[in-house]
Amino acid sequence: MHKLGISIYPEHSTQEKDFAYMELAAKYGFKRIFTCLLSVDKPKEYILKEFGAFMNKAHELGFEVSVDTAPHVFDHLGAKPTDLKVFHDLKVDIIRLDGHFDDFLDSIITHNPYGIKIEFNGSSDTNVEGLIKHGADAHNIIICHNFYPERYSGLGWNTFVNFNKKWNSLGLRTAAFVSSNAKNTYGPWPVYAGLPTLEMHRGLPIDVQVRHLLACETIDDILIGNAIADEEELKAISEIDLTKTTIGITLDEGITKEEKNILFEMIHAGRTDHSDYFIRSSFPRMKYREKSIPHRPCEKKMFTRGDVVIVNDNLGHYRGECEIILQDIENDGERNLVGRIPDNEMIILDCMEEHPDHIFGFVKK
Repeated sequence: MHKLGISIYPEHSTQEKDFAYMELAAKYGFKRIFTCLLSVDKPKEYILKEFGAFMNKAHELGFEVSVDTAPHVFDHLGAKPTDLKVFHDLKVDIIRLDGHFDDFLDSIITHNPYGIKIEFNGSSDTNVEGLIKHGADAHNIIICHNFYPERYSGLGWNTFVNFNKKWNSLGLRTAAFVSSNAKNTYGPWPVYAGLPTLEMHRGLPIDVQVRHLLACETIDDILIGNAIADEEELKAISEIDLTKTTIGITLDEGITKEEKNILFEMIHAGRTDHSDYFIRSSFPRMKYREKSIPHRPCEKKMFTRGDVVIVNDNLGHYRGECEIILQDIENDGERNLVGRIPDNEMIILDCMEEHPDHIFGFVKK
């Protein structure tokens, strides 16, 4: 099951604000928190006190907490790959290694006696496969991508896909970041233009970012990289069906009640014998075998990629079938135009085209 998460940066905020944000996120079903010690330059005693209170509150609310670290953070806290007691005392659930040690120590740390999970950087060519091959505890390893505060520096799609193929082949749990578009948000660093993993997500509505990661079917947990997302964004994410791909649709003005019922009340799953021209959801045909779906005129001579159509009475055998157009087809009067995929959701359609036989649903935009 997918988990949703937020990020908290105590050194850039106040305890009151952070605790209120955690309570709000918990209200909307968020289960993970990402925080960062890489940018904290306070004395060890301060970190233990302030982060200790933060960790207690997070666990009280049912969160699992990941702390971003590197070898210099270990040195600062007096920790070693062979001795994680300070992290155990802080009640850390996950140690993320933004920078790693060496293959031997990276392997040793996965066998810590506290059950602290070790999260490796999913956006670099980390030798996790080699670590597992040479004795690292795979059950204690998870993967989390980077976020990218500098505009144009986020991962490209193909790079992201290739990394995920590697992590998925090892059976490892994965996480990636989306970015809030709320005003006055921040991250751990002074350079800031949002905090997505994927560059294509920068500036997109946050629900589209989340639904895109779900549609790619290679990411388990989805974290908001910047703080503090507003309640409207948290609510929008909480309303996403995490069990399947969902794609937005702008409805045609003439759509009928029956056509809306097909879109939003019926189960949709593309066929395994799929066409290059459209994704076919045939389940509605069973209900509408004996019902009428009258032809509705449409000015378009061609249906184009992103159009959503429903087969009408003029092709009675297939009446009720819902189709998402992938390549241009002639409007021959056998299909009613019921809506269109918004331009900023075409990236979700691209993913659906890779898995055309999977279950999906529509979201009214």
